[in-house]
Amino acid sequence: MRVGVDTGGTFTDVVAADGRVVKVPSTPGDPSSAVASGVSALGPVAGEPPLGTASGAVSELAHGTTVATNTLLERTGARVALVTTEGFADLIEIARQDRPSLYDAWADRPEPLVPRRLRLEVRERMAADGVPLVAPGAVPVIPSDVDAVAVCLLHADVGPAHEQEVARVLRDRGLDVTVSSELAPRP
Repeated sequence: MRVGVDTGGTFTDVVAADGRVVKVPSTPGDPSSAVASGVSALGPVAGEPPLGTASGAVSELAHGTTVATNTLLERTGARVALVTTEGFADLIEIARQDRPSLYDAWADRPEPLVPRRLRLEVRERMAADGVPLVAPGAVPVIPSDVDAVAVCLLHADVGPAHEQEVARVLRDRGLDVTVSSELAPRP
């Protein structure tokens, strides 16, 4: 049986390939429990073996979630600090040239997900081809009200060594660290 699932904060929706839909309460502690409950509630597709038998298993599962999206939109997630290459802390606020209302000085822009005081810099430089140019300097002290740290250094997609070193220092300090080159390791 082919099944699509959307795990939300309140409900988990399960849809069979034949169009049947089941909505069950989400189980935040173990989202897979709600998925299993929803698949079980669907029952077998007409003409197929019952679910739970060797030949009546889910053959394909497409899964999505609105939990992370809602957390971002509602800004209810962890307080995060960003450690980036010296001179690039404001890049997330400056944005790109293809933004709406490029020449409107009065246009309202959304607040960045990481406030300026939590965007910290480390002196280092990696060339665009991944060759180290300046080794990482002192890793900044992270404010005590921060729950997690994101590390995103220039050109880490082709040369992750500097990010890995900064992350090691932060993890050794007991911090929860996410590193861009580990999260999406491709140029």
